[in-house]
Amino acid sequence: MPAAKKSAGSKTKKSGETNDAIALLTADHKEVKQLFKQYDKLVESEADDEEKRELAEQICAMVTVHAMIEEEIFYPAAREGIEEQDLLDEAEVEHASAKDLIAQIEEMEPSEELYDAKVKVLGEYIDHHVKEEEGEMFPAAKKAKLDLEALGEELLARKQELMAELGIDEEA
Repeated sequence: MPAAKKSAGSKTKKSGETNDAIALLTADHKEVKQLFKQYDKLVESEADDEEKRELAEQICAMVTVHAMIEEEIFYPAAREGIEEQDLLDEAEVEHASAKDLIAQIEEMEPSEELYDAKVKVLGEYIDHHVKEEEGEMFPAAKKAKLDLEALGEELLARKQELMAELGIDEEA
């Protein structure tokens, strides 16, 4: 377990730099975006199904954990401080759509006809969601003077807990 904490800290720049909620969530966004790019490359290179399955499972797990920490910790805090409640409502609906697609992907085999398309569409959903969060919600959270440091610590602790429960190594 200590290795997971260490890797999580290094991933999110915990040592020596501020690690507020927005920095942690933005780092997650960048990491997942890279995973989707890797998946696209696998599709282009006609990689084998097992490689695609492993990466798709990693993407689904990362998105699921990220959505959970936002829904459990960040969104409730943001609801108290942000006036634009519609941003949070939309984000929750986007999460629900992503979760539905994740469930479909997890039930499928990579050899099935729409598997790659569903992973691609999930990436597009996530990309859209990230743009709204980073462009609108995060600036509103900063303006609302939320305690982003405390939220960041809470998000990181919960993320590590969920990753451990799912048996995910953050360096994967």
